Amino acid sequence: MARSEIETRATFDHIRYAQLWEDADVLTAALGDKAGGTLVSICSAGDNALAMLVLDPAKVVVVDLSPAQIACLWLRIGAIRSLGHAEFLELMGARPSDRRRALLARATDGLDGETQAFWAALADDVDRFGAGGVGKFERYFRIFRTRLLPLVHSRRTIADIFTPRPPAARRVFFESRFDTWRWRMLLNLFFSRFVMGRMGRDKAFFDHVAGSPAQHVARRLRHAGVDTDPSANPYLHWIMTGTHGAALPMAWRPEHYDTIRARLDRLDIRPGSLEAFVGTGEMADGFNLSDIFEYMSPPVFEQVYASILTACAPGARLVYWNMMAPRRVPAALAPRVTTQTALEDDLKARDMAFFYSDFVVEEVRD
Repeated sequence: MARSEIETRATFDHIRYAQLWEDADVLTAALGDKAGGTLVSICSAGDNALAMLVLDPAKVVVVDLSPAQIACLWLRIGAIRSLGHAEFLELMGARPSDRRRALLARATDGLDGETQAFWAALADDVDRFGAGGVGKFERYFRIFRTRLLPLVHSRRTIADIFTPRPPAARRVFFESRFDTWRWRMLLNLFFSRFVMGRMGRDKAFFDHVAGSPAQHVARRLRHAGVDTDPSANPYLHWIMTGTHGAALPMAWRPEHYDTIRARLDRLDIRPGSLEAFVGTGEMADGFNLSDIFEYMSPPVFEQVYASILTACAPGARLVYWNMMAPRRVPAALAPRVTTQTALEDDLKARDMAFFYSDFVVEEVRD
């Protein structure tokens, strides 16, 4: 079976991301009209694979090296099948709840025994934080939110972040009340490469990253607070408050719930690497590649990109994010794709998942 480079340098036995930190609204817009087609998605927590069902594909092939991340998707499948929308939000942690244990039992009833046992072992954490709050990344932000953020900003200031304002007023708020010297000191400490590698992302994921993570986060937080509307940002809501507030990620919104439920049988879940899918000889019309290229050395990135092209139908789109390691179509392969520059620029300006420095949409030529 084909192996991924990161598979040899990181462990995949725990939940890294209990919810998706990539904006499905821009992802689905970037993939375009794929009704009746075959799509491929990195699983992560499964939310964006579910959101891709809204595009009405014939199939969404979901791959991931991590059994724990695959278990996150299976939980969502069980929950969507057995729970009402409000109950789903309670279970995931987007809304307060005093009945998450009972909801978890209903959501896992009917799933395979291994998945049931996996979630039973996490029942205490699900009860406290919601199923969307039990990952390493979410725990990292919980420490930030509960232990350190109160030393820097008052509850009133945090609440005022999410007051709707025009762009000019957002800039005034950010510069006069939020971006203080205490805030900048906290960023430099908590979002350092060392702390993020120990508490947030696996340290192996920084092997090909240059520059300061803290400075990167500072720049992107300004984008989130000024260039986009924080009141509509579910990711910023969760980081600062521990819930999604009035905003929800695409796959968790009420208007999509029944559509996703009706199309769950179109998910084709395959534990393993993306390279393993490519090796099957199947063809796809679109790929959600998350930020997997960031974890690859440039030579390996070029090899993997070339292999993905062999699994692309004409007109297929490759959609992916970069956080700090710049990755775009390798020069030798550039004649085979068209970069959708105008679409990228439009979607980057709207992307609520503000961690990422770049959003890439490349279309395979006929």
